[in-house]
Amino acid sequence: MKHIRIFTIISIILAMGLSYSCTKLDEDLFDKIPGDSYPENEEQVANLSVSAYKKMETFIDDGGWWFLAQEISGDGMCAPTRGSDWFDGGKWLDIHRHTWTNDTEGVNRMWDVFWQGITTSNQTLDMLHQIEMSESILAKIAEVEVLRSFYYYLLMDNYGDVPYLITADVPADFQPEKVSKEIVWDSLVITVERNLEYLKVVDLKYMATRNMGFALLAKLYLNAETYTGMPQWEKAGQYCDSVMAGPYSMASDVKSPFVTNNENSSEIIFSIPFDENNFHGFRLHMRTLHYQHNLTYDMPVGPWNGFAVVPTHFDTYEDEDLRKDAHFIYGMQYQSNGSEIIENITEEPLDISPYLPALQMVDGFTPTQIRTSGARIGKYEIKMGAKENLSNDFPLFRLSDFYLMKAETEIRLGRSGDEWVNPIRVRANVPAYSGCTLDQLLEERGREMFVEGHRRQDLIRFGKYENAWWEKEAHGIDKRFFPIPQWAIDSNPNLAK
Repeated sequence: MKHIRIFTIISIILAMGLSYSCTKLDEDLFDKIPGDSYPENEEQVANLSVSAYKKMETFIDDGGWWFLAQEISGDGMCAPTRGSDWFDGGKWLDIHRHTWTNDTEGVNRMWDVFWQGITTSNQTLDMLHQIEMSESILAKIAEVEVLRSFYYYLLMDNYGDVPYLITADVPADFQPEKVSKEIVWDSLVITVERNLEYLKVVDLKYMATRNMGFALLAKLYLNAETYTGMPQWEKAGQYCDSVMAGPYSMASDVKSPFVTNNENSSEIIFSIPFDENNFHGFRLHMRTLHYQHNLTYDMPVGPWNGFAVVPTHFDTYEDEDLRKDAHFIYGMQYQSNGSEIIENITEEPLDISPYLPALQMVDGFTPTQIRTSGARIGKYEIKMGAKENLSNDFPLFRLSDFYLMKAETEIRLGRSGDEWVNPIRVRANVPAYSGCTLDQLLEERGREMFVEGHRRQDLIRFGKYENAWWEKEAHGIDKRFFPIPQWAIDSNPNLAK
């Protein structure tokens, strides 16, 4: 069963046996482990990277903020202020409106969690390099180097110019300087491509495998112009081909990649293995469902009535698009026994309007508008009896994304992308394109990849991130990257240079 496998993955005795503080890059190193005493067998070799993967546990919720920053800063999902709820010092409004500072919560926590992943990966690699080389150790080094590259990809994608360290064995007072994102990008591409031959060719969705390496390279090349100023569409398309040649296939329906037991989805390439009991951190349902939706799903906890779809994004879905009802919760709401839910403040049947009247609903708005407006997020299955944390795996890389990426590279190279975008549209029950344009493709990506953590990056790549949209004004390109947190600069003044 899933929960047993997850427990095995994340609850084994960690080789390093430490609680890391990885945000300032000056933590004490773990004791060196003699090669003749550890690891003693293949299982122990396999377990060496567990702590590095575990740093993804906070990616989706406010402990790490990666998912929240990518989606709320985009044009699809928002966190409206509902009366006295969901203001929280303005942090949600700042991310939506792109008015953040270098002391905004999301800016602080993303930097922290990415460096935790990088530093733990480097600590693992430092230990691996002390062990007598063998085929399994070489494979493990390749895996962890690619995993570290994934963390660096996210760090660079969100912050631009950053320090680049490939070891944790540094002096306690070491204060690294930033290097350009062009140099970071080049180093990541070289590292991942060099390690491809050593990565395992298996369909393990929680591991940096060769197919995950292909996927990461496709993303790096697809966004090369953002990072280096030089587009790399041909190379991006070639690595999309490598991904699509792997052991994956499009699901027959739009819902199955997101069900509770999606760990064997034919579309998922690399994912975070959330589990309601043993690997917490996926609480999107708690943040979006109405307070009384516990009656719909027989939940033992009450949701928080927050996140909703941006109205203009809701309108990009045609009525016959199967993803519309798969992604959103709106209209009359019912208890699990089929009876209407009566909203406990308005005392009317709970009828969720898909359209938010404003991002801030305080003075001048009715209780109905404040409490029941805005289609809620239902893309990830909310099972009956759902707890505070979901057990759905979160797909970091999914096959449909690479179909759309391939379509994009073809269109940008002056060719047709219809072959790659139309299988997705046909599955969604909407007409196929004939001569899909880049604008149509970006809109299609918004529908297909909704709340999967890609929207900010997509809007930047298409040159739309600076545009005005619902409740957000236009601005310059200086907002394409988040600022390095002030607390990090205070600790290391070199980061201000």
